[in-house]
Amino acid sequence: MNNSKYRGVVVPMVTPVTQDGQLDIKAVERIIDFFAENKVSPLLMGTTGEGNSVSQADGQLFVETAVKVANGRILIYAGLTGNCFSEQVRQAEIYSALGADVIVATLPTYYALTPEQMYDYYKTLADCITGPLMLYNILATTHMSIPVDVIRRLADHPNIVGLKDSERDLERMAQCIEITKSHPEFAYFCGWAAQSAHALELGGNGIVPSTGNFVPEMFQQLFDAAVAGDMATANRLQDETNEIAKIYQKDRTLGQSLTALKVMMSTKGLCEPWMLMPLTRLSADEEQTIIDKVNALD
Repeated sequence: MNNSKYRGVVVPMVTPVTQDGQLDIKAVERIIDFFAENKVSPLLMGTTGEGNSVSQADGQLFVETAVKVANGRILIYAGLTGNCFSEQVRQAEIYSALGADVIVATLPTYYALTPEQMYDYYKTLADCITGPLMLYNILATTHMSIPVDVIRRLADHPNIVGLKDSERDLERMAQCIEITKSHPEFAYFCGWAAQSAHALELGGNGIVPSTGNFVPEMFQQLFDAAVAGDMATANRLQDETNEIAKIYQKDRTLGQSLTALKVMMSTKGLCEPWMLMPLTRLSADEEQTIIDKVNALD
């Protein structure tokens, strides 16, 4: 692990909403407190947080509320999505002004981009915003992969502080972590939760597990164990969290898994399983099955 100040567990936080699609402020406050108590940071409006479906107004309210509740106890990572560059710059500047510590941006996704266009997009964005920028690579939703050599070039930019990579490719993971060894301020965050322990063992700076919405303490313990070189404990926790993840992920689409995750969180009184369009709740029977499986964990 290099000297980057960005490290640890960053949970891609769900976006809690009410039945009519409004941001559930009280639930935001509960979840941020829950994270802070367990010493993990949130990534707001990432993939798990339905980032593309959150309105600009609610995005600003979300960041403002999270920053206020966190009160400096944890860093706030704010996700940035969309296809209009000027609006993205505006939102990023607002998030930073509201107190977000890092802007985490996915590629615009309407057009297939060349590697040079990807480089130009991130370089220009980093030039235009005042807050630090983290790259976010997620092939599953953008249908594009930021090439490792493009990431290596972008790591030289003084305002680009790291990469959150959710691509399921072990060779790529090793290559990206290698970049951090020659760029002391550039952080690698593993967004492939099932490989969290492995990424940390290779020298990654942090992990971004969606299951951390439900059991943040387990991922913090996993991180601490891996950093201490106790890979037996880290791998045990990896196996245990992988099993918990199956409760909401197995045999479901990504979108269905997100509402199933909210069902799990509802058993802890954190939020209700309402979703932003176009995603919807599961059936009552499916929700009850998830609740029964959660209760069986105790």
